[in-house]
Amino acid sequence: MRTFKPVGVSRAMDQKLTDFLAGIARARVRALLLDYDGTLAPFSIDPERATPYPEFPPLLERIQTATDTRMVIVSGRPALSARRLLGLPGIEIWGCHGFERLSADGTLKTAEAPAESLQAVADAANLLLNDGLGLFAERKPTSIAIHWRGRESLSGHLSKRVQHAWSQVKDRKGIRLVPFDGGIEITAAARNKGDVVATILSEIGPDAAVAYLGDDTTDEDAFGALQGRGLNVLVREEYRKTIADVWIRPPDEVTAFLSAWAASCKLP
Repeated sequence: MRTFKPVGVSRAMDQKLTDFLAGIARARVRALLLDYDGTLAPFSIDPERATPYPEFPPLLERIQTATDTRMVIVSGRPALSARRLLGLPGIEIWGCHGFERLSADGTLKTAEAPAESLQAVADAANLLLNDGLGLFAERKPTSIAIHWRGRESLSGHLSKRVQHAWSQVKDRKGIRLVPFDGGIEITAAARNKGDVVATILSEIGPDAAVAYLGDDTTDEDAFGALQGRGLNVLVREEYRKTIADVWIRPPDEVTAFLSAWAASCKLP
């Protein structure tokens, strides 16, 4: 693998990344938080076949087992789905935008969404299915997502139909409409990825070296929660507007980042 050279849209971004990596070795507590789809795994037309880049699982497993890093996957997909695809049973996973917490020992805990929010999501789901969008729909415990990956020519048409269904839901106070890369989701609003980051930060204390890697607009909530407390890393082939501190491209530069993290922890 080539030597890691940080990339960014400015020298200031690159310096932030360099300084953070240099500081990992001095940290007494370390936490590495990673989104799944688009970050650890390339997007797939079938979400249940979105396997990770092949170089990632062995490296993540080595970091998990040979260093004191707390590793957490933070995903919009159900936690058990992410664990199955990643193939690493000993990693903590938060799914459904923070409503599910799957501990490293396999214990799954689910946060309750307000009943009115779940009813609003169910109403939206019924509207979408009655409109014939079942082929594009993914129903989750606290949301419904409409996917158009691989059918991008339909994105405008499908987005309008979702917006129409959204407008027909009587009580939308407890739900939100969330665009993502390749689709749009109607989800209970009580939790998001930022809540996951806030929980992790409260558990590990103020002096930890923490990085969050994510690609999508749903990761901006996480970036916001970590801002000023750690390093936010945008993972994308092409740069987009973000509050993240730095930008790296998958998979090679993510592999390099993870390898640099491991080296800083003096991983053998």
